[in-house]
Amino acid sequence: MTQAQAALTYSQDQYQRAQDLLKKGAGTRQAGQQTNSDLIQKRAALAAAEAALIQAKRQLAVFAAQRKSAEAQRAAAEAQKAQAEANLSRTVLTAPLRGRVTQLTAAKGAFATPGQTLMLIVPLDVWVTANYRETQLADMRPGQPAKLCIDAYGKCFPGHVDSVQAGSVTVFSLLPAENATGNYVKIVQRVPVKLVFDKPPDLELGPGMSVTPSVTVR
Repeated sequence: MTQAQAALTYSQDQYQRAQDLLKKGAGTRQAGQQTNSDLIQKRAALAAAEAALIQAKRQLAVFAAQRKSAEAQRAAAEAQKAQAEANLSRTVLTAPLRGRVTQLTAAKGAFATPGQTLMLIVPLDVWVTANYRETQLADMRPGQPAKLCIDAYGKCFPGHVDSVQAGSVTVFSLLPAENATGNYVKIVQRVPVKLVFDKPPDLELGPGMSVTPSVTVR
């Protein structure tokens, strides 16, 4: 555009000079015609350059609109991707601890409803809950050695006392026993004692299995 404008200005100067010389009789008509033809060409070239500039600006505006549209499509695609990743993450159930699956009710292709129990997890870190009589707890302390004999396998394993529950079994049961009148027959209560293995046995153990425990208190 700048080059075409400069060429037109130069051509106008040449044309004016040729006309001045022609009026003074120092120039020729052929030179005047040549400068006039050159001036017409330069004007046409400037007009073409201006038209090309306008067309370029229009294309630039189109490209800018296309870019905005592409950016909007990209943002929408990224939002869809994030939603798809969130949905995919919800299809994976991660257990809070290591264990074995039991009572599996989920099936491939089936839909789960809110609050539905799909499975139960039996942790690999198992322990024994021994319901000792309250009269046996006077000398029992955490850390004391214990022997845990598993009835299913006929084997015994070393362990120790982990903790003694602060209350009897009946107090924490679903329907605890109550005596509002104060008249009752004294019954020796059972208190849960948590016994843990010193080393996890290499056996398939689970809730409800029978264990014969013994604790060395002296």
